Amino acid sequence: MPESTIRVEEALTRKQRDSFVKFPWVVYREDPLWVPPLLMERKDFINPKKNPFFQHAEVALFLALRNGEPAGRIAALVNHNHNRFHQDRVGFFGLFECINDQEVSQALLHKASDWLRRRGMEVMRGPASFSTNEEIGLLVEGFQESPMILMPYNPPYYARLLEQYGFRKEKDLYAFIRTAEDMPERLYKLAEKLKEKNRFKVRKLKMAELKEEILRFKSVYEAAWERNWGFVPMTEAEIDHMASELKRILDPDLVFFVEVDDKIVGFSLTLPDVNQALKKVNGRLFPTGFIKLMYHFKKIDQVRVLLLGVAQGYRRKGIDAVLYLETFKEGIKKGYKRGEFSWILEDNEAMIRPLEAIGASLYKTYRVYDLPL
Repeated sequence: MPESTIRVEEALTRKQRDSFVKFPWVVYREDPLWVPPLLMERKDFINPKKNPFFQHAEVALFLALRNGEPAGRIAALVNHNHNRFHQDRVGFFGLFECINDQEVSQALLHKASDWLRRRGMEVMRGPASFSTNEEIGLLVEGFQESPMILMPYNPPYYARLLEQYGFRKEKDLYAFIRTAEDMPERLYKLAEKLKEKNRFKVRKLKMAELKEEILRFKSVYEAAWERNWGFVPMTEAEIDHMASELKRILDPDLVFFVEVDDKIVGFSLTLPDVNQALKKVNGRLFPTGFIKLMYHFKKIDQVRVLLLGVAQGYRRKGIDAVLYLETFKEGIKKGYKRGEFSWILEDNEAMIRPLEAIGASLYKTYRVYDLPL
């Protein structure tokens, strides 16, 4: 049998980029847990004219061909905002997908690492698509369920492909789950006491003031997250882009702000798990996908707590627990059966303890890898 020929090329033409976007269907076509992304959205994601990430980053997309057929893909990226903020030289890789073939993965990783090295990067980190503000990490534990909205998913063999190339763990990220079983009444009473003692006022998102609310969110988000591992401030364009994307699926009853003396000191953002509906349309809205999406959107019965932050100086006062409980109470009212809390840094005890106190359990682990260059 003749040896296979592996070639890695940069996806520059429309045809190459189309193959890049559609490649996941090669890996996952037999996987019932995979959630096909919307092709239209993925094409916009890698389009420098549509994605504001490109305004402060260099990105190269590579496609691996084995005997002329697509066999893998990877993005190599230099996020200048990340490196300015952290004063380091970390390059990232993302959008990594590959058949179960070590030669193909090595060819892809070699191409991406070489591209980063030539741009002065000292470490290659990932997978991140494209930053810590989006999907990050490789699923290493918890392959029993489909991913929730904006969370990664991959075959178990990806960890082996990366580790055999030399990647080592940099950080683990956790996902916790809690079903809609009764919450102990004492916890709700505790939340009320905390609000009274610390003069917390909890309110929902005001959709009529969405633009102003986004600015309020931005100020607290940066104050709450600036010392967290991997944090990168979002640009105004990225905030606007995120808001316009999320506005379509946002439920204002699941977004909370905490105020003390009219100053916002905490927030939480919870989204319906749109992946439950997306799974039914196989990446296409036309000709019938949109109708299917709308039909199944009404049947969504789980949520993901996507962001939760408390400003410095207001931590260890129970604000995080209050936000979890308010979200849980509202979610039950709206008929949701369970919620995922993700992602949470493995060493963030201040976030993990309140989750365990309300009965949430760890059910998935995602790993971020580093490779010295």
